Amino acid sequence: MNIDELRDVAEKVREEAAKCSHCLRVCTAAGCQSSGAGAVVEGLKAAVGDNPQVQVKSVGCMGLCSGGPLVEVESREGGSKVMYQKVTPGDASEIVESLGGRPVERLVCPTDIPFFASQQKIVLENSGVIDPEEIDDYIAADGYQALVTSLTEMQPDDVLREVTRSGLRGRGGGGYPTGLKWSTVAKMPAEQKFVVCNADEGDPGAFMDRGVLESDPHRVLEGMAIAAYAVGASRGYIYIRAEYPLAIERLKTAIRQAGRRRLLGLNICETRFSFDVEIRLGAGAFVCGEETALMASVEGLRGQPRPRPPYPAQEGLWGYPTLINNVETFGNVPSIIRHGGEWFAGIGTENSKGTKIFALAGRIQHTGLIEVPMGIPLREIVHTIGGGIPEGRTFKAVQTGGPSGGCIPESHLDVSVDYDNLRQVGSIMGSGGMIVMDDTSSMVDVARYFMDFCASESCGKCVPCRVGTHEMHGLLDKIARGQGTAADLALLEELCEVVQATSLCGLGQTAPNPVLSTLRYFRHEYEQLLRPSDDEKPASGGQVVTEAKS
Repeated sequence: MNIDELRDVAEKVREEAAKCSHCLRVCTAAGCQSSGAGAVVEGLKAAVGDNPQVQVKSVGCMGLCSGGPLVEVESREGGSKVMYQKVTPGDASEIVESLGGRPVERLVCPTDIPFFASQQKIVLENSGVIDPEEIDDYIAADGYQALVTSLTEMQPDDVLREVTRSGLRGRGGGGYPTGLKWSTVAKMPAEQKFVVCNADEGDPGAFMDRGVLESDPHRVLEGMAIAAYAVGASRGYIYIRAEYPLAIERLKTAIRQAGRRRLLGLNICETRFSFDVEIRLGAGAFVCGEETALMASVEGLRGQPRPRPPYPAQEGLWGYPTLINNVETFGNVPSIIRHGGEWFAGIGTENSKGTKIFALAGRIQHTGLIEVPMGIPLREIVHTIGGGIPEGRTFKAVQTGGPSGGCIPESHLDVSVDYDNLRQVGSIMGSGGMIVMDDTSSMVDVARYFMDFCASESCGKCVPCRVGTHEMHGLLDKIARGQGTAADLALLEELCEVVQATSLCGLGQTAPNPVLSTLRYFRHEYEQLLRPSDDEKPASGGQVVTEAKS
């Protein structure tokens, strides 16, 4: 397809949509599906019947997962919109009967609240708007325009220049400059190069990548194809966990549709550029989120990390240069090409450009997916966008970065959410998981939970991670049960330093972070659980007397 053909398709879709007086969009991402969104779609279709003036459309995530199933009703004539929350199939007839009149007040979800109004959407701009299983819907939203422009109007160096100028950093957690990584792969002389999308989202409480792939899979494919053109790759892989069946099915559909439109495959846009994409399913091993373990798994080997260098950009899949970015990173690329690197660099902070998607979960009023500009205060996310803590409880901590991150207390809630400032307060950006805890949470239990996760997910290749995380979990369990001593606490801190300094890959190196951050800010909770050591005996009157050692 060329740019004129894309515009023709887009115009045709818009003309068809204009024939309807109302469009009823139903969120059918996994969160709303689990609440019965599929039955809501069928109920609305039955209520609409053969009325050609009303369109019922299945769309992706609308963001407010706590309100699902969500339905948005748009009036084509007036351009007005109303959103309904917690919709059931039994509400379908009432919603359809209300079209053109007063909305169903008991179901209305206000969209002028900060949860919606304070976001700035780039990667999520089409989520909840387009049908993720219809490529023409994506094309009508300027989809694949950036790819066609890149192939027909830009040289690979031009694409690299725009991505570098944007200041985009990898959204998978490390924050490595995307333009620098792409340029490294592009410079490598090789007969074969690969592009890999890391969709192995394994952090507890994280569902950012799943939400993007379920809602806008073509966006990620387009970003991968642009990257392949820029670095000189001809094959791509999406490594996704098998626990995401809806995302997998929608990706398969998107790949087939893009191939039929000649937007993937041989001689894309009638140029010499060819790019094929395959899906590889992960078995749920958290360590496979680490890029060298991921590559081993793609090759059919056991998912274990290897020492670096050489880096994947130099020797990746089957020894060839390989570019690896995560879902959100690729999702930013089409917008950067369409609007320019300087436009993207104008959002965010000096060292953290653009926006970031977070999965808000835990003890908070509004749970779901949000996309906000880098540099936003953490307090605004928790108390303004998230709506604060429910049931009259008080905020205690927010955990960012998954098992590799840390717990941030009330005293640091005004920290700017960017790569550098989060690291300074003992946490990390990570891929975007954000779990809020109230005053009922035990921070020792939180640390024990994450250490149990890391110990069970360790691949076992290196001793510090394999043994160290197991021993740390044992100490945390002992302390949580009230059986730990001051000596155990000291040993726990010493083990944190050893595991952090000597583990082979990022899983082991960052596993101590939840422990270290909770010790930093909530040490008193650990100390309250300690019992006197064996060489301390209570004297009469409740005093503790320590025996002298010979």
